[in-house]
Amino acid sequence: MPAPPRAPAPAPMTPPTAPLIRLSDLDDAAHAVLDPRAWAYFSGGAADELTLADNRRAWDALRLWPRALRDLRGLSTATTLAGRPLAHPLLLAPVAWHRMAHADGEVGTALAAAAQGAGMILSCQASQPVEAVARALAEPGAGPLWFQLYPLARREDTLALVRRAEDAGCEALVLTVDAPVHGVRDRERRAGFALPPGVGPVHLDGFAPPPPGLEGLLALAPRWDEVAWLAAQTRLPLWLKGVLHPEDAVLAADSGAVAGLIVSNHGGRTLDTAVPTAWALPRMAAALQGRLPLVVDGGIRRGTDVLKALALGASAVAIGRPQVMALAAGGALGVAQMLRLLRDEFTVALALAGCRSPADVHAGLLAEGPGGLPTSTPPAGR
Repeated sequence: MPAPPRAPAPAPMTPPTAPLIRLSDLDDAAHAVLDPRAWAYFSGGAADELTLADNRRAWDALRLWPRALRDLRGLSTATTLAGRPLAHPLLLAPVAWHRMAHADGEVGTALAAAAQGAGMILSCQASQPVEAVARALAEPGAGPLWFQLYPLARREDTLALVRRAEDAGCEALVLTVDAPVHGVRDRERRAGFALPPGVGPVHLDGFAPPPPGLEGLLALAPRWDEVAWLAAQTRLPLWLKGVLHPEDAVLAADSGAVAGLIVSNHGGRTLDTAVPTAWALPRMAAALQGRLPLVVDGGIRRGTDVLKALALGASAVAIGRPQVMALAAGGALGVAQMLRLLRDEFTVALALAGCRSPADVHAGLLAEGPGGLPTSTPPAGR
């Protein structure tokens, strides 16, 4: 993806003094310290930002139907994702330019993820190299490091990134498929967004630029044959990020090239009025019938949202904006606090819903509510 022009560096940032009570507190704290251009980039969505708002509303619309008098001894958030043990079902979604938020950058985010046992999906538009991020995550009990890709102008450049991710110890590749071009981001244009000096795409230096013009950019749009080629070039499992339609989910499963799907609308940053992820997730799960694991992102701000996501068929969730808002507000420590708060809220939600672990979460914990999302009767004995 083309790098935007550069702008003056933001003012120095200091951590907030107010305690973190809920994840939405991070928005005000980050807004207070971020350069206006950086704030527009990290907080904004596409066009009228309807999908951005709907992502949050869709989780709020779901109502939980808890069970009582369950045996909660041994309560744990531990789970597995595609066979990989996790301390909890929380991943950090790929977000570009962390050093635009804080000098700690992606390395600080990775240190926080390692301390809290969270997995991290590193953006190929990261402002610090995958090797440094991998070293920060090389801790006992740390979650996996995955590497996110966009198709590059030359296949050999894409392959060079794949080899670099493999050599750094990444456990999976994530191909973003919902952003062949940038969304129409009014907020960024009003703010005159540009990258500050010293912040750039460290993984893309020296590669061929994308072809000029819209037609040139569209030539980079991934296709199913590109997915098959990429899967054949690597020993790492390949996930697709940005799939919303059940028919595409079935095509991914039928291809035999895809290890899992991330149900995502790019945080409402690409196609405005696209469906919210909480609406798409159960339809994807119903179409797949367990053939591929699902991760979901978009608007997740509470531990109850994590519980709802698992009840709708996800194996884990990915957190986007809150990680970079926490980074801006408090550096690596801020990200660690954010993850701990969300994990603690999820633990409480599990207990109050009558679940001893993520494996106990089922669709019957959701009542038919204002969002109209389908539910099912829980299996006998659960």
